[in-house]
Amino acid sequence: MPSKVEGWKDEVYGAEIREHLFQFAEEGWDSIPEDEHDAWFERFKWWGLYHQRKGQEGNFMMRVGVPGGRLTPDQLRTIGEIAAEYAHGPVDNPEFGDGFVDFTTRQSIQLHWIQIEDIPEIFEKLDAHGLSTIQACGDSWRNIVGSPVAGRDADEHMNVWPVIEGLNEEFKNNPDHANLPRKWKVSVTGDTRGAGQGDINDLAFEPAVKEIDGETVSGFNVRVGGGLARKEPRFARDIDVFCTPETIYDVAGAVSALFRDHGDRDDRFSARVKFLMDEWGPAKFRRVLDEEYVDYELPTAGEDLRDEYDYNAGRADAPGDYIGVHEQHDGQHFVGLSVLVGRMGAEEVIELADTAGAYGSELIGVTQRQNLIVADIDESDLDDFLAEPLLTEYSPDPHPFMRGSIACTGTEFCSLSIVETKNRMVRYARWLRNNVSVPDGVEDFHIHLSGCTASCAQPQIADISLRGMKTRKNGEPVEAFDIGLGGGLGEEPQFADWIEMRVAADEVPGYIENLLGTYEDQRDGESFREFIAAHDEEELQELADPEETSYEDPYMHNTKMTWYPYAEDDAMASSPAPADD
Repeated sequence: MPSKVEGWKDEVYGAEIREHLFQFAEEGWDSIPEDEHDAWFERFKWWGLYHQRKGQEGNFMMRVGVPGGRLTPDQLRTIGEIAAEYAHGPVDNPEFGDGFVDFTTRQSIQLHWIQIEDIPEIFEKLDAHGLSTIQACGDSWRNIVGSPVAGRDADEHMNVWPVIEGLNEEFKNNPDHANLPRKWKVSVTGDTRGAGQGDINDLAFEPAVKEIDGETVSGFNVRVGGGLARKEPRFARDIDVFCTPETIYDVAGAVSALFRDHGDRDDRFSARVKFLMDEWGPAKFRRVLDEEYVDYELPTAGEDLRDEYDYNAGRADAPGDYIGVHEQHDGQHFVGLSVLVGRMGAEEVIELADTAGAYGSELIGVTQRQNLIVADIDESDLDDFLAEPLLTEYSPDPHPFMRGSIACTGTEFCSLSIVETKNRMVRYARWLRNNVSVPDGVEDFHIHLSGCTASCAQPQIADISLRGMKTRKNGEPVEAFDIGLGGGLGEEPQFADWIEMRVAADEVPGYIENLLGTYEDQRDGESFREFIAAHDEEELQELADPEETSYEDPYMHNTKMTWYPYAEDDAMASSPAPADD
């Protein structure tokens, strides 16, 4: 039997949801029948809206898709203005205040505390500036990821921006691909860095070359079935298919249609394409694709160009991100700015947009490490741009612990999360910066903190992986983390090994301090990832112990059971919800 969600989708789904959404907006929150909340909230995801968690009824997270992570300064300013006007809650966040913007690990933008009555006006503002929430969530093509500086990067195999733009136009709001068994994440990589992170996507187009009719042709090898969620991580598998920038649309549509027709619609846990790939294997997947979904013989894979990948690869000779000053192919520069845990205040977003525009930039990039890039800075303007006051906070030369820290939304807004995340990761990073020596030669150190097994912070591909849990300490329930080590992507991707389980949150910084001390003492020139890979599981468990330190954590209580973790009175019974417009 199809799942309950499939039943809701059969009744209303896709573009037609907008009419109902706008009707609810006109009539107000109370017009959504209470016994239909689950159904409508599931449908609203297709239009980029997640209802916030228990205790915050009437408020939504709005996600704006940013294909390839590319914005103009005008578009970024629009986002900041919307956040300043609409993204306000009843209590300020102690680190970020009110009216802030989140940049995600899939190059999208998220706003919080959005009320349904304001959605039509917000959509109008987004539409007027070429922005959209369509399929930013839901069971369809999500935001297509890749290098935000494609076509500008002086070090790339090919410019994939026209391909990403074309795929977005072809498959967003396309009725034939609007209702898939589950979310569908696609990456296109053309750079030497591997910034598309194709290994963890449902469908990945990876740079390759192939000899065809005596000519060397640049294109893509195709991988299918990557993903991190629910303690079921998979790397995308090579299906032995090559395509060109011209044929990529046929291949992408064929793989998407195969998933649409053969993905599991009975059990949502098993609905991702990685499970279909487990069942069929790459050979059968390719055969069915070739025989039933394309009208020509698919070329076999070409020579892949993954050997230079350094993005989040844990290599000792490359930082693996876009932070800092980099040359463009036209002699100008793009500057990567560190945005700790991917969150900026609305006024700072507006200030950055205006600053970029004043220097002639036509592109703001959002990276999969939750950071921002300002492109098109002339050599003659570079010193002045780097001296801008805003870059003191969002630095192109950050401390390694600030540079490498990622966190998901957490219990602040998310109903799935088990622990508080954003503010905790900020406090972790600052304490580590102030108290722990960075081993010589380590430019960045990746710590990913995810509030639960959904893995939105991509913890399995970090030097140190933190996954939200609960434990007991001194007889009391406290927030905690499983700790993994040695994950990363690159030419030879590796998931983290989970070494410590249910470590109390206030003992995690001490563990990291002790671990890095051991690494410094015992390493022989290896990167941290190489050092971890050289030890078996038993040896890894002996490297360090959790320990209390001077670090103090204000969120040790069960924040999942609060209406808002930062409220002075955070008891669920004190919630001001539902929101009153």
